Amino acid sequence: MTEVLIGVAIVVALAVLWLVFEGFQSRQKNETLESQLNELRRDLQNMATAQAKSTGQMEAIATGVAQRLDSVTPALQEAVKNSAQITGQLASDAETRMAEELKNARDQISQIQRQLGEVHEASAQLSEAAETIEGILGGAKSRGSLGEVTLERLLEDSLPPRLYATQYRFSSGEAADAVIFLRDKKLMAIDSKFPLDAYRRISSEGEGARRAFGNAVKGHADAVAKKYIVPEEGTLELALMFVPSESVYYELLMTEDAKGQPLDAYCREKQVIAVSPNTLYAHLCVIAMGLRGMQTEENVRRLLSSLSGLEKHLEKFADKFAVMGTHLKNAAQGYSEADKLLEKTHDALEGMLAPDPAEPALENGQSLLRFTGEANSNAARSKESA
Repeated sequence: MTEVLIGVAIVVALAVLWLVFEGFQSRQKNETLESQLNELRRDLQNMATAQAKSTGQMEAIATGVAQRLDSVTPALQEAVKNSAQITGQLASDAETRMAEELKNARDQISQIQRQLGEVHEASAQLSEAAETIEGILGGAKSRGSLGEVTLERLLEDSLPPRLYATQYRFSSGEAADAVIFLRDKKLMAIDSKFPLDAYRRISSEGEGARRAFGNAVKGHADAVAKKYIVPEEGTLELALMFVPSESVYYELLMTEDAKGQPLDAYCREKQVIAVSPNTLYAHLCVIAMGLRGMQTEENVRRLLSSLSGLEKHLEKFADKFAVMGTHLKNAAQGYSEADKLLEKTHDALEGMLAPDPAEPALENGQSLLRFTGEANSNAARSKESA
């Protein structure tokens, strides 16, 4: 029982202590809250004071801004007015420039339309020309005539007439369309009868026509080699096969036979050189240059021969001139010796005919002296003339 009372007393004492401690803590909390409330009041007072100050500053700022706005408003109105004028001027300039650009554009469009009309007209003319050419190429005889005329014009433009001939006939009866006369009486034959029919069928018949074109070209090359390469009649070991169209010539270069061999290679094996109008003109220009070079070489050879003969004549003239110089030297030496003898004779005569001062002059002596003086004068004149 005593223990229970002691325990109760301890519990009561602990409860009292706890209540005292709680009361102490409550006072501390109250004091802390009161100090915080005091600080909050001070902060509120400071904030109120700062707000009052800021309100005054805001009012001052508002007054300053209002005054500035009052002073800026007329300037803004003037700027707006000026900007309106500038905008109007810019709009006017832009309209003027746009009008000019539109006018230029219309002019250019009109010019383009005229050019398109000219192109259309040129296309129509080209179409007519193509139809005309198609008509010209319609038959084998016409095509042959076209090739011959083209070949003849190229020869006229590149070679003098004495260096070529058309329709040159061999002893076999075959006539080459043209031959070129080379040095040492050599000939180079040119054929212009190219098989254009086979080429025309390529566009309509396709690959089969291309094979037929290759066979036709090979057959024509064989015929040219057989008819126009005749060394026993002075021809070269080659002949030219004239293709009267650049497009046909290109097709020849690009086409292969059934064995895969290019047609131009086959022609070269047969010593037949395929040429187009452009390449033939280049060949003819080279031939003309070579012939002119050979002619120049021949002229130089003749000139050297003439100079050699002239050198021999000069050598003969030098010999004759040396002999004549020797004779003239001997004659001059003889003349000098004769002149000295004449002077000695003259001096001797003067000594012999000089009168004695103590004796009177004789008339005959005077006559002799006069005769001697005349003789001396005549001798002097003879010497001058010699």
